[in-house]
Parts: sequence; structure tokens; C-alpha cells
Amino acid sequence: MAGNHQPEVQIRVNSKRGGNVIHPLNAGSPEGLERNEIEYREMKQFKKWVPWLIPAFVVANMVMFIVTMYVNDCPKNSVSCVADSLGRFAFQPFKENPLLGPSATTLDKMGALDVSKVVDKHQGWRLITCMWLHGGVFHLLANMLGLVVIGIRLEQEFGFVLIGLLYVISGFGGSLLSALFIQSNISVGASSALFGLLGAMLSELITNWTIYANKVAALVTLLLVIVINLAVGILPNVDNFAHLGGFITGFLIGFVFLIRPQFGWVSQRYTTREYSATLTKSKFKTYQRVLWVISLMLVILWLVLALVMLLRGVDLNDHCSWCHYMSCVPTSRWRCNSQPLSCTSDQRGNQLFLTCSNNKTRTYDLVNATASQIQGLCSQLCR
Repeated sequence: MAGNHQPEVQIRVNSKRGGNVIHPLNAGSPEGLERNEIEYREMKQFKKWVPWLIPAFVVANMVMFIVTMYVNDCPKNSVSCVADSLGRFAFQPFKENPLLGPSATTLDKMGALDVSKVVDKHQGWRLITCMWLHGGVFHLLANMLGLVVIGIRLEQEFGFVLIGLLYVISGFGGSLLSALFIQSNISVGASSALFGLLGAMLSELITNWTIYANKVAALVTLLLVIVINLAVGILPNVDNFAHLGGFITGFLIGFVFLIRPQFGWVSQRYTTREYSATLTKSKFKTYQRVLWVISLMLVILWLVLALVMLLRGVDLNDHCSWCHYMSCVPTSRWRCNSQPLSCTSDQRGNQLFLTCSNNKTRTYDLVNATASQIQGLCSQLCR
């Protein structure tokens, strides 16, 4: 009869991965209440963290740039500067640094990646410090924008510990690959760590494939973003080897750090034996375990092998004649000459004569030029 009929109630549980799971439950049934409580406990496993580490990284990078510009002191160490009104925070001339930033000498002093100093002077710390330096305002803004967009989302999902480790290890991996290919110039920037986060997003999507809605759309979108960013790396003066090294490292670590348990695994820990029999018994799927083991072995092998090769002075360009095209593709509009340029100087009274290694010469009205002034003028002349 209608008077004894208990209405069916639909309880909707929202998943972070998209889509809705609807469970029709009997409002007066103890099993229904128990099931609802189980689903609540399960969803707590996917709670959002409050991001603070990535914003702290952004602040740290900005502070390091300000300190670097203070040390640079363009008016004192250069013949001319951009934005003189900024005093010692003024930028190097555009011909020397088009990114609005410090000189190469200052970046090297602050801890830029210089392979010769890592290998010959045992300054391995440069593999990490270079991640916190930037070549200029444009370089800094581009990296920090990407870090905020990508990093905060990952920290919300997986917490500051895993994402912090992922960021640093990916940056280290990017520095290693860069050092094995680009040994004549210095390298700076958080790009390698940023690409590590991109790589981890891809591996996270793959390893947690079963809990995603709109899987194909998410995969295609992410792959498109990755391809576009890597394609930018073939332009001159961009260290695409650092990008590739960071991406590969982050991709492998993502399978290890960002693995998710299956929906249903948590439920069986809180329900009756009869109901548990209908749920997934394994915390992770077989393919997740396989990817975890393989990726862990590969990332350890890659980092150890790359570090050993670097400390032994290996130049991978000697073993790969075409690999340099992965970082720069020459066209009629630009060259990809990565050889270091140097100058010979001759002070004659009030005039300084500079001759670049590419045979360019110029005379400057300058008395008692300092080493930093000569270096800056040399950088402008040889471009």
C-alpha cells in the first residue's frame, strides 16, 4: 500500500576526477547509512591540500632575482644600462641581455650552472642553485606564471612533500642533461623543474587512468601543452636540454609519487564482509604496480648514470652528432652557434680596443676599464 511505501532517495557523491556517481539508497536502511559513511571516508582520501610551498617557491625565485640585480650593480660595472633610474637595480644593455636582467658574470657569481666549475672545481651545488636564478624579468615572469598554474594544482592534489621533492629532483635531472650537452655556456632558470611538473602531470594521468572522466580529452590537451612548450625550446638561447631532462625525470617520478588507490579500496576497510566481497580487494591495479617499479628503477639509473658521466667529463655531443638540433634548429633568421666567444683587449691611453673571437673589432672611449666592463662590452660586441 501507498502508506507503507518508503521513498527511494538518491545520494550524489562528487568525485574530483569528474563525473558523478549516483547511489540509490533506502532512506530507512542501516546498510544505506553505512554505505554513505563509507563513501564519505573514501572521498577523504582525495581531499584537497592548502597550497603554500609552490607560492613560497615563487617568492623565493623573486627574492633571488632582486638579490642578483643588487649584486649586479650595472651602473658600477657597465658602461651603459637600461632603466638607469633604478640605480644599482638597473638592467644590462639589451645587446648584452635582451631579457632585462643581470650580466652573465653576475649569474655565474650567484651560482649559475657552469660545467667546468662543477667538474674541475667540484662545485656540484650549482646543479641545484641554477634552478633559483633567472636571466631576466621576462624569463622570471614566464617561469613563475607556469609554476603557479601547474604547481598549485598539483600541490592541492598531492601535498607539499611530494610536489616539493618532485620539483627539486626534476630540476636536478634537467641540470644534469643540460650539463652533458651544453658545456660552453652557463645555464639558469626554473624551467627544468617546471617541465618536471608537466611530465608528472602526464604520468599521473596515465597511472590513475581508471579514476578519470573525459580521459582522452585530458590526455590530448596535456600532450598539446607539452609539445608546444618543448617546441619553443628549439629557438636560440633556450636550453631545451634542461627542459627535456626535467620532463623525463618528472615523468618517471610521477609514476612513483602520484599513484592513487582505486575507488572502493578504502570502502572495504570499513564495511561488512558481505559488502566487501563486491568491492575491489587490491589497493592498486597491477599496471600501477608495474609502472611504479619500472619507473623507480629507471629514474635512479638515469640520475646516477648521468651524474657519473658528468663528473667524468663526458660530452654527449661527441656520441650524438644530431642531438644539438633538439635544443636549437638553425634557420635563415638565426644561428645556433653555442661556442663561447671571447675578446682580446688593448688599453691605449683613453681608448679601449676590443677584438672578438669572431673577428669583430671596436674602439671605446674608456679609461682604466674594469674586468666586468670589458666582459660586458665583449658580450655586446660578439653578438
